[in-house]
Amino acid sequence: MTPTPSFAAYVGAHWAAVVIYVIATVVNVYGLLFRSEPAERWSYRLISVGWMIHSVVIAYWWWVTGHGPYLSRNEVLSSDAWIALTVFMCFQRLYPRVRPASIVVFPSVFLMIALGLFFDVQIRTLPPTFSGIWLVIHIAFYKIALGTILIALACSIFLVLKKRTPFAWLQRLPDLESLDLHAYRFAGFGFIIWAIAMLAGSIWAYKSWGRFWGWDPVENWSLITWILFGIHLHLRRFFRWSGERAALFYVVCFIFSLVALFYTSHMDTSIHMEYFR
Repeated sequence: MTPTPSFAAYVGAHWAAVVIYVIATVVNVYGLLFRSEPAERWSYRLISVGWMIHSVVIAYWWWVTGHGPYLSRNEVLSSDAWIALTVFMCFQRLYPRVRPASIVVFPSVFLMIALGLFFDVQIRTLPPTFSGIWLVIHIAFYKIALGTILIALACSIFLVLKKRTPFAWLQRLPDLESLDLHAYRFAGFGFIIWAIAMLAGSIWAYKSWGRFWGWDPVENWSLITWILFGIHLHLRRFFRWSGERAALFYVVCFIFSLVALFYTSHMDTSIHMEYFR
C-alpha cells in the first residue's frame, strides 16, 4: 500500500533543518572569528540536530516515493547537502585540523537545501532505467565527491587568505604547509571518487541505453572536470606546484565541477534532462 504523503510536513521539516543549519553556521563563524571554543562546540551540536532532522526527512520521503532521493531537483539538492555534510562530519573526526572548513561547508549545505525548496515538491515515477546497483553507485559517489572537494576548496581558500590578508582569526588555522597538504590530499581523494562515479555511470548507461558513452553534455562536462582535477594533481606531483598557485588553479577546477554537477543535467540537449521534466 502506497503511503499518503504529507507535503506540508516534508517542506516544514526541511525548513526547520535549514533554520538550524543557519543558526549553527552563525555560531560556528562567531566561534572561529572570535576564538570561542564553546561557540564552536555548540555549532557542532546544533549542526548534528539539524542533520538528524534532515536524515529523518530524507528517509521519510524515500519511504513515501519508493525510490532514492535522486529524481526531482528538490530531492537531488537535499541529498547532495546531506551527503556533503555527512562526509565533512566524518572527516573532521578523523582529521580535526580540517574543522575550520566548516565555514565553507555549513553555508553550502543550507543553501543547497533552501534552493531545492524553491522547486516544486512532487512525487515522480521512477523510470525503468533508474534501477540497479550501478545507478546507486554512480549517484552516491558523485555526491561523496562533492563533499570531499568542498573540503579541499575550503583549505585552498584559507591558504590564499592566510597568505594575502592579515586577519587575526586566520592565525588559528593550520600553517600554510598543512593547508596545502590537506587541499592536495582531499583533491586527490575527490579525483578518485569522481572517477568511480563516472565508471559506474558508464556501466549503468550501457545497461540502460546500450552504450557506455554517448557524448552527452553531462558526460562531457564530467570528463572535462575530471581531467582538470587530474591536471591539477599532475602539476602538483610532477611539476612541484604548491601554495597559492595550486590553490587558485583548484578553485577553477571546482567551478567546473559545479557546472558538471548542477547545470549540465538540465540542458535541453542532455538525455538526463528527461528525468527532471
